[in-house]
Amino acid sequence: MRFAFGGCVVEWRGPSPYYFVPVPEEESEEIRAVAAMASYGWGVIPVEAVVGGVVFETSLFPKDGGYLLPLKSAVRKARGLAAGDEVRVEMSVRL
Repeated sequence: MRFAFGGCVVEWRGPSPYYFVPVPEEESEEIRAVAAMASYGWGVIPVEAVVGGVVFETSLFPKDGGYLLPLKSAVRKARGLAAGDEVRVEMSVRL
């Protein structure tokens, strides 16, 4: 499964800040359809993503019926991304 979408970088402030790009509803529905095959536990979905030309592997976090794509520090720093920035994401679910 491959997807391409745009989104706004959001910050979650916990003990340490995390940055995510919310996966749009349409794509989240398609991912939910294969979640049982793809998830390795806790509902997380392994993916390979490309943001700003930077390729990385991570796992989508389930949130309120949708998913959040975590942005690793190496990705954010390489492209100078911060909360509120608009990004283009190419992503494939690893089944």
